[in-house]
Amino acid sequence: MTQTSDPVQKIGDLAASAGLRRIHLLAWRDLDDVEAGGSEVHAAEVARHWAEAGLEVTMRTSYAQGPPPRVRRDGYEVVRKAGRYLVFPRAALAEATGRNGRRDALVEIWNGMPFLSPLWARGPRLVFLHHVHAEMWKMVLPPNLARLGNLLESRIAPPLYHRSRMVTLSPSSKAEMLELGFRDDLVEVVPPGLDPRYDPGGTRSPHPLVLGVGRLMPVKRFDRLIRAVAQARTSVPDLTLTLVGTGAEREALDALVRELDAHEFVTFAGRVDDDELVDLYRSAWVVASTSVREGWGMTLTEAAACGTPVVATRIAGHVDAVADGVSGLLADDDAEVARLLARVCTDADLRARLEAGALDHAARFSWANTAARIMAVLVDEATGRRAVPG
Repeated sequence: MTQTSDPVQKIGDLAASAGLRRIHLLAWRDLDDVEAGGSEVHAAEVARHWAEAGLEVTMRTSYAQGPPPRVRRDGYEVVRKAGRYLVFPRAALAEATGRNGRRDALVEIWNGMPFLSPLWARGPRLVFLHHVHAEMWKMVLPPNLARLGNLLESRIAPPLYHRSRMVTLSPSSKAEMLELGFRDDLVEVVPPGLDPRYDPGGTRSPHPLVLGVGRLMPVKRFDRLIRAVAQARTSVPDLTLTLVGTGAEREALDALVRELDAHEFVTFAGRVDDDELVDLYRSAWVVASTSVREGWGMTLTEAAACGTPVVATRIAGHVDAVADGVSGLLADDDAEVARLLARVCTDADLRARLEAGALDHAARFSWANTAARIMAVLVDEATGRRAVPG
């Protein structure tokens, strides 16, 4: 096969070498879902680049109120059927019986609950597992369902997927998977990419501004970020915090703002469009995350691409997304988050070094390269030969 430096052409060449043209993706949610996050962005970007390479890509996902049941986006088809949890058995049954049409390969996106593809799928198959949920279960589900989710992830699924080829986002996530019993030789680490719209420009806020981005959910621990900013204000009195996102925690966070009398320095921006998000990244002095667990920390690399340093908790995902001391600073506890926020906002030389380091760090990431590397893993699975490009 002729080598090419164009990642999209490489995708097409790799797929053709293995006879892969029709690819089906199974996902819990898609990009238009009101609860879409990093997993959905990742799936959409991979599907978009595969479609751009000439492949027929279909994504089967759950039905969300508002978006139509079927839509064509960026060259690939999205089919939305069944509710939040019925999508798992119904999508599996449709694939197993051929009702979704012929496919040359299947990609299962395991985001919490798996589709259990080893039980029913034949032919080339790849599994995306962005991160292990572990303690997140009890934060996002009622107790009985949380216990079931944890049992499925930690005890039932690992032996079931023992022979499955898998892709995860970071070395940290792979290490957690290996602890659960997944096979080292079958788990490939492929970092996510970055949309080119995230780039430096605009104007910094005239006052120190911390930005937090993500769904307002317990696992993101925005309550801790609010408290950290409140503490940092003892050193930086004009420091403010803007939170971007919506979710079930909004009411609890509003109550915390009232408790701390923080309404003068905390702003809830809600859901914003892509251009507004870029502007916010560029205007912030620092982007912060106090999340309990991430597969990567997409908002942190997006911020880096805009030349904005980050302060984040030292957790799986963050340690891979942030070059500690180069693109940002990692904190071991809540008190250190507050100290580091104050330090970045008061030390202009440090902030300038981190801004430059952030741009260098972000330059490593490209969705086209990510999609090409994942296709190479799928081709490897289909042909039995090692095809992962560097």
